[in-house]
This record gives sequence, C-alpha cells and structure tokens, in this order.
Amino acid sequence: MCPGVRMSVAGRSLPTMGSAEAHVEAGGRSVRISSPDKLLFPDADVTKLGLATYYAAVADGLFRGLANRPVALNRFPDGLGGKSFFTKSAPKGLPDWASTAHVTFPSGRTGDEVCVTEPATVLWTVQMGTLELHAWPVREADTDHPDELRIDLDPQPGTGFAEAVEVAREALALFEELGIRPFVKTSGGRGLHLLVRIEPRWTFVEARRAVIALARELERRRPEMVTTSWWKEERGERIFIDFNQMARDRMTVAPYSTRARPDAPVSMPVRWADLADVAPGDFTVKTVPDLFAKNGDANAEIDDTAHSLDALLEMAERDEKDHGLGDMPYPPDFPKMPGEPKRVQPSKARHDQEGGS
Repeated sequence: MCPGVRMSVAGRSLPTMGSAEAHVEAGGRSVRISSPDKLLFPDADVTKLGLATYYAAVADGLFRGLANRPVALNRFPDGLGGKSFFTKSAPKGLPDWASTAHVTFPSGRTGDEVCVTEPATVLWTVQMGTLELHAWPVREADTDHPDELRIDLDPQPGTGFAEAVEVAREALALFEELGIRPFVKTSGGRGLHLLVRIEPRWTFVEARRAVIALARELERRRPEMVTTSWWKEERGERIFIDFNQMARDRMTVAPYSTRARPDAPVSMPVRWADLADVAPGDFTVKTVPDLFAKNGDANAEIDDTAHSLDALLEMAERDEKDHGLGDMPYPPDFPKMPGEPKRVQPSKARHDQEGGS
C-alpha cells in the first residue's frame, strides 16, 4: 500500500469493483475514493486510486501551481474512452470543506467554480472522474487581474516538441533581456507552456496584449520558426504562440495535471537546463512520482518574484505606433472587443472582395 493511502473494505471480502473504498491523504486531509479499482486510463493501467495516489505524491508542486485558483474540470466518470464533459460551475456534491471562487465570463455572466484552497481538493476531483485540471491565471481574492502570464507554444503540423523547445529558448533570451524570469513546463502533448508570475494589477486585456507583444517580437526574430497568425491557413510549419490563452476564461492545464490521453501523460515542470534532454513521453502518472521525489519541483521558486508587465506593454505601444500593429482576433465565442480586427478568415475575405463565384 502506498503511503497516505488507507483501504477500507466492507466485511471481510477483498477489494472489488464497487465494494471497496480507499482514503487518500494530502495536506493533512483524508479524501474518500469510491470504486478505487476503476480504470481511468485503461491503456496505462491507471486506476482511480492510482490517480489519487499520484496527486498525493506530487501534492507540494501541484498545490504551488493551483493554490487559490479557480479550476475547470475535464471529467470522464467511466474513464478514458467513456463519456466526457467539461465542468466549469462547481458541481453538486462539493464537500463542505472545499471552496469556490466567483468568476466573470466574457459574456458578462458570472459563476462559481471549484477553487483549490488545499491539495485535498484535487483528490476530490479524482473522485468525480476528473482527468484534466484547467486553471485560471488568477487567485480567488481577485479574479479580474491575472497573477500569471502564460505563453502557449503550440506546434503546428510539420513541427513538434523539438521546435517548441527551440522557440522556448528564444523566448527565454527575450525575457532575460527584459529582466523577467519565466518557468517552463510540458503541455502534456507536443507543446510547451511558459509561466511568469506577475503583479496582479493588469486586466486580462492588458495581459493578453503583453503576450501579443512578446509573440510579435519572437516572430520578428525567428520568422521561419514562429507565427502569431490566428488563422490556421496562414501558420505554416511553425510554432504558433497562442495569445488567446491569456484571454479571460481561457485556461491551460495545470502543472502536474494529467492529460486525457491513453498513456496518462502529465504536464510537467522542467528546469531550463534539462529542457533539451527531455521528451513529452518521459512524464506520466507512473514515472513522475519518482522524478518528483528525486528532483523536487522545477517551479519551486516561481513565487519568489512577481514581475511587472510595463516593458512588454511598452513594446505593444511601439508596435502600434511604429508598425500599425494593433489588436488580434479573439476566439469566436467572445463578444466583439474594442479595437479588435474583423474575425474573417483571410481566404474568405479575399473571396468576398473578388465578388465570390
């Protein structure tokens, strides 16, 4: 039996599907896990208990990334391969000890989402069949001003993890020029996420503008490797910097969260010195606990300094003044935003200008 796990079985029978339960502890709180033998990742042989035990093993790093953040849950009650749904509003059955955070969506509608105020909250999400945790870049105390800048490096067809690493290193150099310290993690797929703690005094619109400025500068420096085009038809075989992941209600998967894929991969923080030597497949529910026990959390110092966005916003102002580069399109489900260009696919716009046929 793993440390922090206590099995309790009805009567004297051995644990069987539906007749046993487990209790897993994290952060001093024990959480009940029903049907502990249920396979959540069948191909990887990861059970409900196995996933809860994994999160307990990495609780320190997990909570560092999720502390007091609202989260959305990608749930698979019957395991990967069964029905799934994305839960934003806090679901029924939330324990009395768990918390919620009040958030405002792009439409202006508001709601209450699960807020991770202690590691045990994540264990409870496993009980609810959650395979992915997607976190807002804000804290419960102020859900309108991000405290984390996120740069999503998304490999397009014809590119992969190696190209994402190369672009990440270019971004690191640019951040260092600006006196900003970024941290990096795998996405759990082929991409990378760069994370920067920032002072929570800018709006989502301003934080997104800062990411656009960074992305445009990287595109200027490495045009053969980087694209900022929102339209897939224009991206080519390059790394797309998805600036809209910094828009309100857009979330990236949390550090140490699993991804809903057959091999139970994990979005893993990595030290910059090690980035060139890793591959996404290195990090799964089965491998990460030992790596974490041996090496600790690569993001352990992320909260040491909260940076200013002034330098990036000055870059954005220069882009607009000197190059006429303003805002970029928002996702289609957003209301039309002030200063936003038309959300028209370039090929369609050309077709319409030519009169169609």
